Amino acid sequence: MLSKKTKYGIRALIALGEHYEKEPVNISYIAETENIPKKFLEQILLELRNAGFLYSKKGAGGGYSLLKNPQEINLVQVMRITGGPIAQLPCVSLNFYQRCEECKDEETCGIRDTFRDVRDATLKILSETTIADLIAKEKGSDFLK
Repeated sequence: MLSKKTKYGIRALIALGEHYEKEPVNISYIAETENIPKKFLEQILLELRNAGFLYSKKGAGGGYSLLKNPQEINLVQVMRITGGPIAQLPCVSLNFYQRCEECKDEETCGIRDTFRDVRDATLKILSETTIADLIAKEKGSDFLK
């Protein structure tokens, strides 16, 4: 299940993507239009800024802007920054691997094999889907293409 943090992060990036190459967007505006608690949004945007996705400007006319084109930000990147592992089982996670306590033999585990396939299919979709794609789906057009 998608965490609130990840969902809010994606919503914020969509809002910022809609203003790509325009003036910075005020955090209060994003919080209000996307219905995200402002304090929680501040934490999320700070993480995304520290990860190199956002630029922040202080003072009058300040706010956040995308450093990258929305076509260059895919969902797997956002999920890893805001939510951690993509895999549903720790034993198939690429970045957060942990052996399952109840597993007798990873090499012959049918559950592990199945969820490795699920992980691979999920990674393919999330790697190929960008913030620009989500904006286009919401707008019903080919945004920035």
